[in-house]
Amino acid sequence: MPSLFPGMNPYLENPELWPEVHSRLIVALADEIAPALLPHYYVAIEKRIYLTAPEENLLIGIPDVSVISQGIQPSQELEKSNAPTATLSKPDEPQTVTLPLAEEVQERYLEIRDTSTGKVVTAIELLSPKNKRAGEGREAYLRKRQRILTSSTHLVEIDLLRGGKPMPIQGATQLKDYRILTSRSDLRPHAQLYAFTVQDEIPKFELPLTTGDSTPIVDLKPILDGIYDRGGYPFRIDYSQPSIPPLSREKKAWVKTLLVERRL
Repeated sequence: MPSLFPGMNPYLENPELWPEVHSRLIVALADEIAPALLPHYYVAIEKRIYLTAPEENLLIGIPDVSVISQGIQPSQELEKSNAPTATLSKPDEPQTVTLPLAEEVQERYLEIRDTSTGKVVTAIELLSPKNKRAGEGREAYLRKRQRILTSSTHLVEIDLLRGGKPMPIQGATQLKDYRILTSRSDLRPHAQLYAFTVQDEIPKFELPLTTGDSTPIVDLKPILDGIYDRGGYPFRIDYSQPSIPPLSREKKAWVKTLLVERRL
């Protein structure tokens, strides 16, 4: 099915769809760039695992009162103490509540490695919603980001999510809806930022490798179009509903016009 949008499809950002889109895009991107990298490099699909803490910490499974058995039957204990027998009654009805448990999160990313040494040459990160809001997801990613930026590894950071707080950068005039950042280790602290809106085409970018090696050009648009078709999203997305997160009034009107032209 022809692509509906010139660049990023904002309906794919829906929290119900994005985890699957993220997984599909990571694998599709790895498969797309791998042939141009061989035989000197290969693409590894890695994952980062962390726990997201609940808003409040609760002690679970720790009793308030410890009952210690002395090996004496209850009837014998009562006879020994001459205590009156307690009156049996029906217990009060409890409430059913939910305990905030920590959630294990797995985030996949790509590493381009030297075939002969296994050294990581370039890390490719596709941001998730947890990376862009306060909490362990953002903190875990920022720690890794800082480690990369102080190493000899290049970084490619792809942000196809309008919601949340963007990653820290300096000197950008307009961040717009989406961002692709490429940071070569030999050019830091300078980096290249591609910022674009839902109305724009997705910029093509060079994949940084070892100095002197030819750098492949990455075109995300056909990769996204491919997973859009293979994932059956044309039949799963209800375009009569507003996108999540919502668009601005101007861009919402633009999308409406675009969908009318496509008769959706």
